[in-house]
Amino acid sequence: MDGRRRNPYELTDESPVYVISVAAQLSGLHPQTLRQYDRLGLVSPDRTAGRGRRYSARDIELLRTVQALSQDEGINLAGIKRIIELENQVAALQQRVAELSSAVDGAAAAMRQREAQVHASYRRDLVPYQDVQQTSALVVWRPKRPQD
Repeated sequence: MDGRRRNPYELTDESPVYVISVAAQLSGLHPQTLRQYDRLGLVSPDRTAGRGRRYSARDIELLRTVQALSQDEGINLAGIKRIIELENQVAALQQRVAELSSAVDGAAAAMRQREAQVHASYRRDLVPYQDVQQTSALVVWRPKRPQD
């Protein structure tokens, strides 16, 4: 969770509120189809203490997606399951990239701040400044010969 306190009565897309008959009606599917999708692991709703299924708005959307992929695209249920797994994996990786990007941005800001502190701490009175004159003189060095 994001650390903030949430109202326990606030409904979100993940709130499991729909019984199977309502979920079937909202998704346009037969309740037996929803049970089959649950058995296959395509759409796994939350369960009540009495083992009754409770579907969320996100589950309803996923049911519609499964139906569209099956009926409109002709993809079999095993293929749909793999698509859903890959989409979930992509979403998790995108979330991780966002977290790491945020961490890198924070580390870069801290580094710039520390660098500014270091530069501000330099004692400029101890560093002599000399203006360098450029010349075209050539110096030749020859080693001394050993004395016989």
